[in-house]
This record gives sequence, C-alpha cells and structure tokens, in this order.
Amino acid sequence: MAEAIDKLNPKEFIIIKGARVHNLKNVSVAIPRNRLVVITGVSGSGKSSLCIDTLYAEGQRRYVESLSSYARQFLNRMNKPEVDYIKGICPAIAIEQKVATRSSRSTVGTLTEIYDYLRLLFARVGKTFSPISGEQVQKDDVSTAVDFIFGQKDGARVQIFCPLNIPEKRSLKQELDLLLQKGFNRLWVDGELQRIEEADHKKLAKAKEVFILIDRFAVKLQDDDSKSRAADSVQIAFTESEGDCIVDVVDGERRSFSNRFELDGMRFDEPSPQFFNFNNPFGACKKCEGFGSVIGIDENLVIPDHSLSVYDQAIAAWKGEKMSSWKDQLVLNAHHFDFPVHKPISELSKKEYQLLWKGNDYFEGLDAFFQHLETQSYKIQYRVMLSRYRGRTK
Repeated sequence: MAEAIDKLNPKEFIIIKGARVHNLKNVSVAIPRNRLVVITGVSGSGKSSLCIDTLYAEGQRRYVESLSSYARQFLNRMNKPEVDYIKGICPAIAIEQKVATRSSRSTVGTLTEIYDYLRLLFARVGKTFSPISGEQVQKDDVSTAVDFIFGQKDGARVQIFCPLNIPEKRSLKQELDLLLQKGFNRLWVDGELQRIEEADHKKLAKAKEVFILIDRFAVKLQDDDSKSRAADSVQIAFTESEGDCIVDVVDGERRSFSNRFELDGMRFDEPSPQFFNFNNPFGACKKCEGFGSVIGIDENLVIPDHSLSVYDQAIAAWKGEKMSSWKDQLVLNAHHFDFPVHKPISELSKKEYQLLWKGNDYFEGLDAFFQHLETQSYKIQYRVMLSRYRGRTK
C-alpha cells in the first residue's frame, strides 16, 4: 500500500503517509481531489484524528507559516501532526463538530474562520483614499526621501530642513536655546539662512517660513557613506518635527515628506486586521457596534395602523390634548403643499411619507417631534412616552 501511494500524483490525490496522531496506527491514505469525500467509522476509530488533527492541521500550519510573523499573531495555530508526509494539500478550513452558537454577528465567514484570513487580506492589500480629494493616502519613510535625494544628478547641493514647532508650554527663546543644546546651528527664515544665536526673535515670530537646517551636503551617487548620512539626517528631521521633512535641492526642486498617515489635513487610521473586525471596537460601526441595528424610534410603533389617515389619528404619538397640536399644525397647513391628510398612510407616496417625518416650512415632522421629546427627557412623563416608541431599527 505504501509503495502504491508513493507513485500517485499529488495533483490528483491528497496523499497522507504514516499518520500516527492519537489512535491512528501508521495509517496511509490517498484522498481524491475535487470530490466530496466522507470518512465514516465507529466511535474511536480515528475519524477526527485523520480529518482535523492530521489533514486540517497540516493544511492550516503550512498556510500560517507562509505569512509574516505580524500576521501570525492574529491566527490560531495548530501543532504539526505526527505523520511521515502529506502531499497535494491546500490551505484548508474546518467547521468543528459542535453546535454553533447563534449570534446576530455570526456569519458563514466567522463560522468557517475564512473571515480571519479575509481580515488579513484587506489589511495587507487595502488602500485608503481621502474623501476630500479622492487621492490615495500614503505615508513617506526615510527610504522615500533618500531615493528622491539620490535621484538627483551627481554633485547636486541638497539641504534638509524640518519645520520649527514650538510646544505650548515653551517660549521661542527656550526652544531656540534647546536647539543649540541639541547641536543645531542655523534656521531657514523666509528663504535666508540665519545663525540661531543671531536670529531676531520679533522677525521670527512674523516670518511665514521658519525651518531648522538639519544638514546640507553634495550628492555623491557612488558613495555609501553619503547615503547613510542622508538617511540619518532625514530620520532626525522626522523625529525633531514629529513627522515632517523638507528636502531642498539648490537650484532645483523642493519636496516635503511626511511619515504620518494623513492627507488633505485629515489623519487616517492605517489598515490593520482589527480595523476589519466588526467584533472589535476599531472595526465596529460606532453607532450599532457591529450589530446592524440600534435602539431607535420604531416607525411601526409610531404608526401602528397604516389603514388610517393622519386626520383619523394614524400617528399614535400625536394623540392626546397636548400632543395633538403637532397633528393640528399639519392638518391646518396641508393645503399649502397639497398633502392628503385624509388618505390612508398605506396609500401615501414615498415622498409624502418621508415628508411626514422630515417636515417642511409649514409644519414640524415626526423627527422634530421626537427630538423635542429628547430635550424634555428630564421629565418622567416624556421618558415614559419615548420608551413606548423605541425599538430595534436598522
């Protein structure tokens, strides 16, 4: 049997040789690919040991090992099965032999654990776009700036700056003294280099551009020490300014770099597996927390009988001596915008039904009505009334 298995094609069969997990006694088996295969047997015969602890464990282990160490921390890992070898196996999923706990957050993806891999995929290949400009959000690093510098011609003069940022609890003089202690000597003030100790504080306060000169040098394309110096200077600029670096090519281009994940004045969260997990606060909707529904005003409780019209008290919340004034406001002004107060709610057009909730210049709709109740919720009678119309809404 073992010799025959060795001759089989792994493209046509999943080949397991010498499985010794739990109560399997050196079992060898060939499972045809692209078929529905069922393994049966009496209790204790080793069905789960062969399927889950051998076949699935090896398929999952190989896939997880192909991922980075960062990605592995988000996945459950199984031990390597005791087997001579397994050939022809692909990454696998397993639905465990148990009663699935039902939850409003459960999906086919979470039950089969495919969702764990999808989260990793989205976090790795996902791209973030700014809703303002539509441009892709990217952050620069040291290598980005260094590549720009050494994309210049040999001998080009380069100056590396970073913006002068003064913390709230520190004065301009204190910041300049601190820069001198750190070893910085010059500032770039509106296009001119000035020594820090000679700088005019009043002019600095009014200047449009004030940069700290980090370094200046000539590009030497074949010199590794020159690249190392440039990388160190760019890193100092990022650190000193908390994320900004300005590379100025003398008689050439000036370019700004930022190692913050931001664009158009907005700071974005970098894609991560937690961000795509609706059970995690990072990825869950801030409003429904991943459930898809919230406790809100249930339209069916507000208008329980759709066969009635507005005039015939279809709106339960607008009944009573005090609350009926909201209905009267609509009825008395309906002729201004041709609203059919005598037509059953079920026969209203979508536009007319929305108008009932949104209101217009002539009357305040149901949305405004419930907002009014919320402002009065410090009174017990209004809290009780609100509770009558609350329910699970999408």
